Amino acid sequence: MERGSGFSFMKYGTAASLAMVLLAYWFRPPGESRLDDRLDTVLSSLLRAESKVGINNARPRVAIGLGGCVDILVDGVRLLNKIGLPPTDQPLHHDYIENADQLAQSFAYFFVPGAAAERFVMNNTLFSQLVEASRELPGNRWSIGGNAPVMAGRMATEGCDVLLGGSFSPDFADVLSQHITVAGNVVEEPDIHLILEYPSGATWGQYTARRANRYIVHSDDHNPYLASLQDFEDKLQEFHPDLLVMGGLQMMDSFPFRQGERKTLLSRLGNLLSSSSPRTGVHFEMASFVDEGLMGDLLLLVLPNADSLGMNEQELPNLLSLLRGSNVTVLSDPNPRVATVLDQMRELYRLVNQRYRNANEDSGVDANAAAAKGRPLSRLHVHTLAFQAMIVTRGSQWKNTMSAVAKASLTANRHVCGSPDIDPSKARLIMDESFSVSRQEGSQRIPLEETRPVSCWDEDDYEICVAPNLVCTDVYQTAGGGDNISAAGLVLQI
Repeated sequence: MERGSGFSFMKYGTAASLAMVLLAYWFRPPGESRLDDRLDTVLSSLLRAESKVGINNARPRVAIGLGGCVDILVDGVRLLNKIGLPPTDQPLHHDYIENADQLAQSFAYFFVPGAAAERFVMNNTLFSQLVEASRELPGNRWSIGGNAPVMAGRMATEGCDVLLGGSFSPDFADVLSQHITVAGNVVEEPDIHLILEYPSGATWGQYTARRANRYIVHSDDHNPYLASLQDFEDKLQEFHPDLLVMGGLQMMDSFPFRQGERKTLLSRLGNLLSSSSPRTGVHFEMASFVDEGLMGDLLLLVLPNADSLGMNEQELPNLLSLLRGSNVTVLSDPNPRVATVLDQMRELYRLVNQRYRNANEDSGVDANAAAAKGRPLSRLHVHTLAFQAMIVTRGSQWKNTMSAVAKASLTANRHVCGSPDIDPSKARLIMDESFSVSRQEGSQRIPLEETRPVSCWDEDDYEICVAPNLVCTDVYQTAGGGDNISAAGLVLQI
């Protein structure tokens, strides 16, 4: 995360991207296909949509928690080869990792479909071996990691003042943006997370990755305890945020808490969220959860206090499955169709709001009264490799939905390609030329119009917007993509 104002990034990044589109047009060889013309037009149109609205002179105030770590990003296949771990002949899902065989099986399970995953390593010896091997790998990169710090960095870059709840070493706290204030303990040895990245087409033995993604392992012993919660809560009262964002709770997944310890921590967090001002939007960022006990606690204590949710194509069906009363969905289609995602989003929106209404009817409280339990869900953002989709309740506090979805799409490319300037020669469209708004027979089909690539329409009490992604073909990093995308989408809606 680089120090500096987000205004220059936004201004010059957009201008440079437009310039690159013009240069690509004028210097294109005569034989270039129409697909390139289409991509250039879509990029120009998304840039215009993004720039239609901006942040006003008063910088929005955003509080983001909880946790933080140091990420070591490495080539996943090279790391496994370095420690001498051969490809397994049995890809398997494991809730957590206890030995090298389980690591190989779990990595292979998610590697082939190119699905994102994050797992806790209970074996300290194995994790130390992985860390030491990662340090020695040429091309490794270090950065501040964790959902909260990554989202904080993006929002500070985009023009917000941020209160960040997390624990950092002095060296890493020094590289945070000047617009980020840290609330949390100073730690001498921060937790390390290993980001095993791989590009589309990568091979490991007999396995080939169908898309670029990452597999994360950690042996975290600070973040599961929400160590910065008290300091964050104390400073939050004076900060008066316009938006409160919560993420990083997957650090609790499969962690060996003592009986009742996790629920006590999440109850404290739930009380913090429920005590926030009704004028303050509350966003919860989903993650890769496999512990059904933890998911049950989140559904009871955290999600009811959020009016905005962000997630990817794996996390959406997982959460929906729990709300339906079924088991955790470990692996879902990594490249779902638009109609499938929209149907899942509609059902999630309906189920969450039905739970809200039921909770208030059971207690005899008018859902619109000040004493209402929790908040209705009024914003749902799902990001996939191919597209962005958002549902926003009409008349809610969330504004500029069309521009926000465009910004989220552009941010996906900027982050994965590692550049604020979007190079059309390093991008491609994989979203279909038209899509159905639902899997129901006879549903409307909407064409992808190059000059108006963001499609928005009204249904029931909400608006839906869908935008194609300019998928980066020269991958710099995938880790942190969802956090950057979600944060960028929120910035224009505060």
